[in-house]
Amino acid sequence: MITKWLFAPVPKGRIAAFRTLIYGFVALDVAFFSGWIRSHGDLPGNLYQPLEVGKLLHLPTPTQLIVNTVFWALIPLSLLAATGRAHRLLGWTVFVLYFEWMVVAMSYGKIDHDRFGLLIALAALPTAGRARHGDTATTEAGGFALRMTQIGVICTYFLAAVAKLRDSGLAWFTGATLTRSFIRRGTALAHWLLGIPGFTVVSQFGIMGFELLSPLVFVLKPKLRYAMIAGFYLFHLMTFSLITISFIPHQVAMASFLPLEKVTPVAWVRRLFRRTAAAPAAEPAPETVRRRPVS
Repeated sequence: MITKWLFAPVPKGRIAAFRTLIYGFVALDVAFFSGWIRSHGDLPGNLYQPLEVGKLLHLPTPTQLIVNTVFWALIPLSLLAATGRAHRLLGWTVFVLYFEWMVVAMSYGKIDHDRFGLLIALAALPTAGRARHGDTATTEAGGFALRMTQIGVICTYFLAAVAKLRDSGLAWFTGATLTRSFIRRGTALAHWLLGIPGFTVVSQFGIMGFELLSPLVFVLKPKLRYAMIAGFYLFHLMTFSLITISFIPHQVAMASFLPLEKVTPVAWVRRLFRRTAAAPAAEPAPETVRRRPVS
């Protein structure tokens, strides 16, 4: 039963679209969203406090050479991986490089959890097999890659609730977590909402309930599942509008729940080129024959 659920087949077109989305985002993330990580190569080595996985793997202390090598390698390799060619070689290479990029990012005191699902996707996609955009044939290997990503996405929510209860207990429900966040980094909308009595406390109950119940997405029927995923996206939109915290990497990984095979820009371009090539060439207009006047 669990094996059937883990390896539920999906269209290969969905894998191709998800692969293009994930690897394309990695290039964008490294170049823009997480480009600040390059500055860690300039920091003194004694500030580096590696994550447990960094200690286990004996990863080196970041230097300018290491950080810049990872940076300049990730961008072109991610774009190549987005094409789906050499999916194992390029996929594993991008995963290893991005994993090191994240260890460098999170080993200086601040640890984000918005890239967990993305890392799972990068680890799973090399096992998904070959896939072409618009291909309707199904694949169990691809289904397993998407399922692992989905589990990573939901664990991000559920384990966040577990961490809140572990560190703060039931006091988190009625504490001043949101109030403090609104005051420290809130937008004009957040400051306005602070004037509503009890708004932050009610919101904290809602957040905890939403995170604890997030695994229900796996047992809902498709329409309800898509509605719940839409609710997840709306939650992050509201979070950004209130305290400008962006979970874009997480939201990209959350696309593993969506029927991406229905969005086929590559197939559209291919059909456009085929129609252009198949269009009959216009017949040239007959040349005007000049006649000499008869004397």
